[in-house]
Amino acid sequence: MSRLATVDPTTAEPQARALLGKVERALGATPNMMRAMASSPAVLDAYLQFSGALSKGRLPGRVQEQIALVAAVENECDYCLAAHTVLGAKAGVSEDDLAAGRKAQASDPRAEAALTFAKAVIATKGFVTDDDLEAVRAAGYGDGEIGEIVAAVALNTFTNYFNSVGQTTLDFPAVR
Repeated sequence: MSRLATVDPTTAEPQARALLGKVERALGATPNMMRAMASSPAVLDAYLQFSGALSKGRLPGRVQEQIALVAAVENECDYCLAAHTVLGAKAGVSEDDLAAGRKAQASDPRAEAALTFAKAVIATKGFVTDDDLEAVRAAGYGDGEIGEIVAAVALNTFTNYFNSVGQTTLDFPAVR
């Protein structure tokens, strides 16, 4: 059972109702994580703006979803693992790559380099080695894309921690 209250969009305060309406229109549903974030419209708005900005970046949505899987495993967030397995499939990540992504692996070597780097960012709390940077650069990532990988790690770490603190009730199929 969730330790943080979820907000009913029909009875939410005006700002939260508007934000939850955007989520509903975009996803066709309002996940429990976002309902819980709506207890503070500032938190939900920050999450939506950050994720919206990254969706316009250079990293393909498939790679962003795979990074989300790496973060979910590394940060032990079952909610995000389940959510990004569904969202990753919708973004075109194959079943094999959804499973491989949990181990920072991918069928595409360039994507795998991004996942390996993301895992290193998490493991070192950002204090990656020169070798880590050289490896991701050797895979063809420039500084802008490297920044986006770090940003994706940060965004997903936020949601991982939010859901771990709140023990958000799972509303996606559980991943074993």
